[in-house]
Amino acid sequence: MADWSQLHPELLDFIAKKLQIYTDYVRFRAVCHNWRASVPITPHRLPTQLPWLMLPQSQPHHTHRPFFNLSLNKFHFLHLPEASHRRRRRGSSHGWLLIVDEAPEIFLLNPLTRSKVHLPPLCTFPNVVRFNFADVGREYVLRTASGDVFTQSLKEMRDSFIKKTILSSSPSNGSDFVALVILNQTGDLAFCRKSDDSWTCLEDAQSYSEDVIYRRGLFYAVNKFGSIAVCDVSGSSPRVSIIEMPEQFGGDLQYLAESGEELLLVTRYLDLTYDVDLDQTNMIYRTTRFQVCRLDWKSPNWEVVRSLDDRALFLGGNLSLSLSSVDFPGCKGNCIYYTDDYSEDNYDDSHGGEQDLGIFNLEDGSIEPLPCSNFRVRWPPPLWITPNPC
Repeated sequence: MADWSQLHPELLDFIAKKLQIYTDYVRFRAVCHNWRASVPITPHRLPTQLPWLMLPQSQPHHTHRPFFNLSLNKFHFLHLPEASHRRRRRGSSHGWLLIVDEAPEIFLLNPLTRSKVHLPPLCTFPNVVRFNFADVGREYVLRTASGDVFTQSLKEMRDSFIKKTILSSSPSNGSDFVALVILNQTGDLAFCRKSDDSWTCLEDAQSYSEDVIYRRGLFYAVNKFGSIAVCDVSGSSPRVSIIEMPEQFGGDLQYLAESGEELLLVTRYLDLTYDVDLDQTNMIYRTTRFQVCRLDWKSPNWEVVRSLDDRALFLGGNLSLSLSSVDFPGCKGNCIYYTDDYSEDNYDDSHGGEQDLGIFNLEDGSIEPLPCSNFRVRWPPPLWITPNPC
């Protein structure tokens, strides 16, 4: 009978390089000592993984965060004191979280490896005029585009200054990257390179703040009406060009996603209901449907897409992602997996911790809950993040 534990190291390395799913790679190394010794702890080449759903701590003082794995239909609990309840996540991209602190520290965090990369702090944004810890409750002085000056506290800046973060690539192993953030209050886009000491605003891209992706060396940003700002930050002076589109009316939120060779615009439609109790009336938002369009570069125009075929989209506070469902067990094609990235009020315990996350079927328009829907979701809202072991 063959002794599988004695396979030649070159053969084991060959097999390991064929594995496409990170959990399969971990299991492969766990077979025996010889298999574990024949391949590195960190795989050198893995395609983009099926996202895990990052959920809040069950209690504020807990340092472990639950992550739901769709493929395995199970939870992983990762020790992440760096993402404590006193800090805020402002997006995920390439397997990294952007964490904002009151300090006013900003850093990138890889939940799998707990690696950290520090970015320029909040006080280095161009619209921040002054920062002083001694001015309690109004530590930040900011200037609007019209020149008006106003103040914000440490908590207000931590909670609401940054809407979302997009990385050009993974910061792993000291590689060069660009971080671009969408600012909540002004609709500005600001970026920093790996070695920068401060943030730079893209002057000609204001209001293109619905969503941003990085594609083929350029950032693409979309506004409320579906027009695109193409941002090139590779040189010493950033350049912005606008692709004007016929205005898209209706819908509440816009997302951009790259699916194969296509650039997609996904429009999210919300419905507002009121939950009336004895003391107050609460507004609760619910997603009712999505519309998907592809960019016809020649026109240019957005064309409605009736089917995603085997592709699945993952939308929310994360870098929007398109994957083939064929490659990942537990993933359904022609569906949109979405989380709530617009209303923190939906997570107010005063009206039962309502939540807006689920799976939208593009074929019949139905919505079903995520498999982890029995998990009690409190603030902050769940967030998709692609596991990145590098």
